[in-house]
Amino acid sequence: MLGLHRFPASLIAAFFSLYVIWGSTYLAIRIGVEYWPPLMLAGIRFLVAGLAMYSFLRWRGAPTPTWLQWKAAAKIGILLLTFGNGAVTVAEYIGVASGVAALAVATVPLFTLLFGYFWGARNTRLEWAGVVLGIIGIVMLNIGSNLQSSQTGALLLVFAAAAWAFGSVWSKHLPLPAGAMASALEMIIASALLLAGSALTGERLYAMPPIEGWFALAYLIVFGSIIAFNAYMYLLKHVRLAAATSYAYINPAAAVLLGIIFVGETIGMEEVLAMLVIISAVLLISLPQWRKPKSDIH
Repeated sequence: MLGLHRFPASLIAAFFSLYVIWGSTYLAIRIGVEYWPPLMLAGIRFLVAGLAMYSFLRWRGAPTPTWLQWKAAAKIGILLLTFGNGAVTVAEYIGVASGVAALAVATVPLFTLLFGYFWGARNTRLEWAGVVLGIIGIVMLNIGSNLQSSQTGALLLVFAAAAWAFGSVWSKHLPLPAGAMASALEMIIASALLLAGSALTGERLYAMPPIEGWFALAYLIVFGSIIAFNAYMYLLKHVRLAAATSYAYINPAAAVLLGIIFVGETIGMEEVLAMLVIISAVLLISLPQWRKPKSDIH
C-alpha cells in the first residue's frame, strides 16, 4: 500500500485545482465574452490577479524581483497567458463551444512531450503511447462539426496549446522568482500586452456588463488565475511535465458538462468519441509520474 507521504496535501490540492477548477473556467470565459471584449476580459483578469498577488507577497516580505527574474517572467507570461489564454478567449468569443475549446487544448501534453525532447527529456514508452492516443483523439475531434465551422477558432486553439506547452517546458530552465511571485509577474506582463492588443484592435465596452459578466470576471480572477494558475506553476516545479499538463485531458469532461447544463451548448457524437479517446490518454501519460521516487516530490 502506498504511503500518504507520497501524496502530500499540497500536491493533492494542486491537482484538484487543475482537474476541477480549471475545467470550469472555460464556461466562465464563454459567459464572460458575451459581455466583455475578449482581449479586454483577459487583460483585466490578469491585471487584477497579478497586482493583487504581487502586493500581497511584497506585504508578506517577499523580496523584490530582480531584472533578470522580470525578463524570465515576461517570456513565460507572454507564452502562457498572452498567447495561450488570450487565444483561447478569442476562440470562444468567435463561437467555439467551451467544451470543444477544452478538448482542443488537450493537445498541450502532446506538445509538451515533444518540446521537452529538445531540452534533453527522454519520455517513457507509456508517455509516447499516450501521445499517439492523444493525437488520434485530436484528429477525431477535428472531424466534428464544431471546429469545422470555425477554422480560425481551430487554428487559434492549436496555437494556444503549442504556446502554452512551449512556455511550460521553458519555465523549468529560466530563473523565475520563487513561489507565487513568478505567477504574479507573468500576469502583470501578460495583462499589459493583452490590454494593449485590446486598444489597438479597437475593442470597446459599449455597455456596463450585467451581474453575470462581473461574476464571470471575478471567478476567472480568483479561481482561474490566483488559485488554479498558481497550482499549475507549483506542479511544474514538483512533478513531471506529463503529470503537470495532464489536466488538459480531464478538463474537457467538466467543460462539456458545464457548457451543456448552464449555456445549452451541444456537441456531436464525433466530439463525444474524441473526448473518450483523449481522456483515456491521460492514463498512459500519468502512470510514470505515480511511480516516480518519493524524493522527487516535495
